Amino acid sequence: MTTISRTEKPWHGILTATATPFTADLAVDFDKYVEHVQWLAENGTHGVVTNGSLGEYQVLTPEERAKMLEIAVAAAPSGFHVVAGVGAYGAAESRRWAEHAAAAGAGAVMLLAPNAYRANDDEVVAHFKEVGKVGIPIIAYNNPFDTKVDLLPDLVARIADEVPNVVAIKEFTGDVKRVWQIHHRAPRIDVLVGADDVMLELTTAGVVGWIAGFPNAFPKESSELYNLALSGKYSEAAPIYAAVHELFNWDSRKEFIQAIKLSMDIVGRYGGPTRLPRLPLPAADEAKVRADTARAIEFFKNR
Repeated sequence: MTTISRTEKPWHGILTATATPFTADLAVDFDKYVEHVQWLAENGTHGVVTNGSLGEYQVLTPEERAKMLEIAVAAAPSGFHVVAGVGAYGAAESRRWAEHAAAAGAGAVMLLAPNAYRANDDEVVAHFKEVGKVGIPIIAYNNPFDTKVDLLPDLVARIADEVPNVVAIKEFTGDVKRVWQIHHRAPRIDVLVGADDVMLELTTAGVVGWIAGFPNAFPKESSELYNLALSGKYSEAAPIYAAVHELFNWDSRKEFIQAIKLSMDIVGRYGGPTRLPRLPLPAADEAKVRADTARAIEFFKNR
């Protein structure tokens, strides 16, 4: 299989949105996180995103959040990129996290729209402008399910015009039409796959990266799938995608953190518990994640 070449732009390729490992008493296990970053680098992915939604950034202390990024940068081998999630309630806080990311050596930041309330377009643009003052490349993160703000293609075009260092967008709506609309309205903005269960569909539309959840459990397999799809080898990619799609669908559900951590535990990685307000999966959901993960394991075992 031919591996897709990529530039040194740190938002290109497969960036794993990493889970935060908590011990049984819900302290952050920083040693496990360092090992996980190194393991992902050894298994076909191109970088990590720290302190994103999957990383439970909302329930980390400022000290924990800062250290998560700092140890990821220290653990990353040469050429393995680290992107810092800088989502926060206000632009001032997001800007402070972007300043920390730049000082710590991150290659880019990933920025949600304001998430304290449903901001209007002018407020969204002002939010991105404020963080843009730091000068570090920004990946806009469109997650209207969490923020109640949808970065529609026309708004993306306005952000692209007014905030030069917004370089890309993580598109998480699952709407496969968005890629083409963003290409037309904001052609300089790179589009990244943002939801695992539309990965194959979006690779037909000129994406240059995938900010992904399930490579936390299946990095080599996800890398193979991504490279086949980007190569246009859909007849080879489709059976893999079919085997993992039910599992990947959990990435688009509100229980995605618990599901991905459970899948990690099943395959022998450390996922561990979540902090409140998230509780363990209900029994029926846990059984479904276990079955979906088992199906993927069986497929890769018997190829």
